[in-house]
Amino acid sequence: MDFALSQEAQAIFDMAHDFGQAEIAPHAQTWEREGTIPKTLWPKLAELGFGGLYVPEDKGGSGLSRLEATLVFEALSMACPSVAAFLSIHNMCANMIARYGSDALQARFLPRALAMECFLSYCLTEPGSGSDAAALKTRAERRNDGYALTGSKAFISGGGYSDAYLVMCRTGDAGAGGISAVIVEDGAPGLSFGGLEDKMGWRSQPTRAVQFDDCHIPAENLLGEEGQGFRYAMAGLDGGRLNIAACSLGAAQAGLDKTLAYMRERHAFGQPIDQFQALQFRLADMEIDLQAARVFLRQAAWKLDTGAPDATKACAMAKKFVTETGSAVVDQCLQLHGGYGYLADYGIEKLVRDLRVHQILEGTNEIMRLIVARNMLAAR
Repeated sequence: MDFALSQEAQAIFDMAHDFGQAEIAPHAQTWEREGTIPKTLWPKLAELGFGGLYVPEDKGGSGLSRLEATLVFEALSMACPSVAAFLSIHNMCANMIARYGSDALQARFLPRALAMECFLSYCLTEPGSGSDAAALKTRAERRNDGYALTGSKAFISGGGYSDAYLVMCRTGDAGAGGISAVIVEDGAPGLSFGGLEDKMGWRSQPTRAVQFDDCHIPAENLLGEEGQGFRYAMAGLDGGRLNIAACSLGAAQAGLDKTLAYMRERHAFGQPIDQFQALQFRLADMEIDLQAARVFLRQAAWKLDTGAPDATKACAMAKKFVTETGSAVVDQCLQLHGGYGYLADYGIEKLVRDLRVHQILEGTNEIMRLIVARNMLAAR
């Protein structure tokens, strides 16, 4: 069993890491204060092929495996997990268009999405339906010239910022089978946004409610077939869970690296604090936990790439374990920085805030446990 990355995979990681350190890390604090990410960043990422990481090459994408994609998000999160996670959302949407969109829909949206001239947001969650996503109420009524949407989506990263929104809406009866997926372009009549959410973390991502008031879209903006939207949405989540886990992993590794450097310079009782055995034990525990998380994540990605029958279970387990490990590690990093860890200048408190939401989105970690338990019981 070979646990080493291939030369190509290592090169992908190194390329993403170098870009993140040069183009993202120096600006992360500023973008957080401003509450937005300059749109000029995205075409630079697109030049590296990061606008369609796992979109097939014959459709203009990079055609990476899901394992290789996690390396990109791990590396970029070492610069800023908020930016990396935002890119993950765009990639999930682009891949859904590539997998399920008609030829005409792909021709309209995919080239611009891959060039990141058209930034995409994912709209599933509603004020009254989070974990119970199949209970969504946003409705799309069929009209002669297309659809008219009415409803509201909550906690949408890129609300009021993105160029198009991939929206799960109800075209049929209650339940998962009545849900379809459509694309709503910015500027569509009846599309509006709530106020900018004041969040604990991910503050560089503008987050708003996305509202539809008799919002008209053409019929050709339907993604795939009517009634299949929930299946499309769920199919994208296995990979999304790997991506968000990778964001936790990269950010926690960056936090540990910062902590090692700080402890080497910080003196107490006549010596660097990294010479105290009790603190060395903490460092060792964090290193062990991160290495375990890294192996677990890459195994889950390998299972998804190879179509293993337990891939969904593996992705759920990895998402739960890695996001909780990441949060625990950066919390310890803050503790080891003492009072300085609480100051924004050191960058640790930002990691604590940014990573906390990873246990909630892409399916809460309670739902991850439910998926694992149901798989265990079904296998008996």
